[in-house]
Amino acid sequence: MRVLAPLFARLFSRLFAPSLALLLSACANAPALLPGFQRSVHFDEQRLELQVNDGVRLLYLAPPRLDPAKPTRLLAFALPNGNSIEQTLGARLEPGLDWHYDIQHVGAQWRRLRELGSSGEENLVLVLMEARGLSWPAWRRAHPQDANARIAEVVAHLADPLPGPVRIDLMAHSGGGGLIFGLMEQAPIPPAIDRIALLDANYNFEASAGHGRRLLDWLDGDARRQLVVIAYDDRNIQIDGKPVIGPTGGTWRASHRMLDFLAPLRPMSLEEDADWLRRRSGDGRIAFFLHRNPDNKILHTRLVGEMNGVLLSALLGRPEGKTWQRFGGPRDYEAWVQPRP
Repeated sequence: MRVLAPLFARLFSRLFAPSLALLLSACANAPALLPGFQRSVHFDEQRLELQVNDGVRLLYLAPPRLDPAKPTRLLAFALPNGNSIEQTLGARLEPGLDWHYDIQHVGAQWRRLRELGSSGEENLVLVLMEARGLSWPAWRRAHPQDANARIAEVVAHLADPLPGPVRIDLMAHSGGGGLIFGLMEQAPIPPAIDRIALLDANYNFEASAGHGRRLLDWLDGDARRQLVVIAYDDRNIQIDGKPVIGPTGGTWRASHRMLDFLAPLRPMSLEEDADWLRRRSGDGRIAFFLHRNPDNKILHTRLVGEMNGVLLSALLGRPEGKTWQRFGGPRDYEAWVQPRP
């Protein structure tokens, strides 16, 4: 055996040492996972799921590697009524798959943002916020004494799993706007939030409730801050021949209530065509995109997915947005839609 030992050593060195070296090198160079995150099966991303504050589910998605030398931007998206996190992320539609997976594609739009370079100077992370019962308005009603305080606590800790400093783009679709308005009703908007985007989600706006003043105070606090509103004329839409919106409801009316409050205090330009009414403040930090809906269609989810609403909301006012001209469609993120679950 003493004679054979050197022979085995030389044989191992020739046959296995190169492979072992490659394996060790790959392990050393593999992107490090953030604490608590796991490797996703899609696009080599990192993911973390949390349950917080009595029925709030959070799912974080992060790039394969975060650069510790760069700041982090967190795109925080409050889910619409009736949609799960998985459906809001989106998936490639196949026979037998629920249609809700093919209407928003927030995951694919986040990946496209990274491809466009919005994360060139910063890490870009996504978190989706789901309320128990798949409805933020219902969740708020289930906590009549302290819903807004709970929302403020959730938002205050959104950046906890991430390396700092962290800036937040807060977005909502549909009933997800309940989270944003609950936050405003509780206290001043947190200073870490740089952008608020209401994607057909501003039903609750009332100047008398202090919403307009909260928004203006927040905007005035930092020149980086942006308010984006996307909505459509939903006053006459119908399902099965019956009106969907009541005589005072809907996001078209809510958008004009917002404009009635904001425009006298922040003069805005007006651009119009057959389909769109666009209002922008002089400094560009307030932007309304209102679809006239001449064909009286239900555009509630199309504004988000088909028309690239998440992309517009994140790119507006940033260098990458100056050359991007795909708002209104077609989809600008097809290569980044993940396979069906």
